Amino acid sequence: MKRPTMVLYITICCVAFVISKIVISCLLYKKWARKRRIIENSLSGGKMVMFRSTTTQSLCAKFLMRKTMKLSNKDILGSGGYGTVYRLMINDTTTFAVKKLNKGNCERDRGFERELNAMGDIKHRNIVPLHGYYIAPQFNLLIYELMPNGSLDTLLHGKSSKQETLDWATRYKIAVGAARGLSYLHHDCIPRIIHRDIKSSNILLDQNMEARVSDFGLATLMEANQSHVSTVVAGTFGYLAPEYFDTGKATTKGDVYSFGVVLLELLTGKRPTDESFIENGTKLVTWVKEIVEGTREEHAIDDALECFPLEEVKKVFNVAEKCLESDPSKRATMAEVLKMLE
Repeated sequence: MKRPTMVLYITICCVAFVISKIVISCLLYKKWARKRRIIENSLSGGKMVMFRSTTTQSLCAKFLMRKTMKLSNKDILGSGGYGTVYRLMINDTTTFAVKKLNKGNCERDRGFERELNAMGDIKHRNIVPLHGYYIAPQFNLLIYELMPNGSLDTLLHGKSSKQETLDWATRYKIAVGAARGLSYLHHDCIPRIIHRDIKSSNILLDQNMEARVSDFGLATLMEANQSHVSTVVAGTFGYLAPEYFDTGKATTKGDVYSFGVVLLELLTGKRPTDESFIENGTKLVTWVKEIVEGTREEHAIDDALECFPLEEVKKVFNVAEKCLESDPSKRATMAEVLKMLE
């Protein structure tokens, strides 16, 4: 290649390289500016409320929102019918779980804020605390305390190689804690709160493996102009009380039935939608009832449990049976369930 031609070739390559860098820089700047504009628009058009606590009282709303707007798929902890949950790390000592709600019928109005403020007032050792919320035309966020040990569902049914088997003492502790939290919602809150979606994935565990009930009040929150006894379908297949399919109404006794299913999960280690039940045309509740009637409870206990007190296991099976009465009028209340377990 002649020298002038080589110089021209190198010059063209250099110019092309510089132009490509300028184009990439412009695109990156546009992306950054767009994201910043979204943040500013969200901050100007939304409302952040942080309930006073030692964890949140020093946080600036704008700082928190800017952190939240930077969340991406790698921060996702899980997702469900109500929205997606992200891990939001503020610093080395403060981390939240942020739930971005699906819009649905969830409107920004006084009723919505009133429900959120009522949820923020609830403080109980077995309830996941709501630290604050953000409402805007584009989206709504709920800011919860992060539970480091995840959900009961993951611990019982997860497939992680690092997963440890829950021993009987821990399972019993979780059952009592979850019952205590649900009993509080039913009997100590005014007006009483019907959870409407009790299941193992909505029972979270703190650093001490203490059970915390989560997502309480969300079913009502996500429906516009609905009362605490709603006719809109809510709940998860496998956990729903039989009368729900006839009446369509959520009640405290429906919560009790769902809790009974959770007790069976703790005892058997099986999901209510386990494939073995589908193949045999049965379900977890029916299968367990047949075993209990034959006083063969030890045959239903989770294979992963190598050591357990049989009499205590039988007692929990008996409590679950009282939760799973097909007639809701004969079904125990959560206060009675808690007393039996304690």
